[in-house]
Amino acid sequence: MVKEVKFSVTVDEHDYQTKKNQAVRFLVDGDKVKASLRFRGRQMAHRELGYAIINRLIQDIGEAGIVEFMPRMEGTILHAIIAPSKKQEAPKPKPAAVPQAEAAAPAPQA
Repeated sequence: MVKEVKFSVTVDEHDYQTKKNQAVRFLVDGDKVKASLRFRGRQMAHRELGYAIINRLIQDIGEAGIVEFMPRMEGTILHAIIAPSKKQEAPKPKPAAVPQAEAAAPAPQA
């Protein structure tokens, strides 16, 4: 499944960190992440700011994901797709449940 995180050119540091953490959580869960950034009005004159934000996100995600689709402009939207890394894709084994009979039995005295 592809989950999306949306940024703007004027994103604040705390908002950026929150969305980055959300993207990392999606990747750890095994979902792809589409990072998109919409340019509005005169922001189109400063596309380098948008590329800087998306490239920073890719750097900050690091080991959790690999870039499947490099940042690209489509109209007024800059987007990139990040897939979970191969190490993260393997589902974590769930701990085996202790059978009720063993849990209720008292430990033998030595």
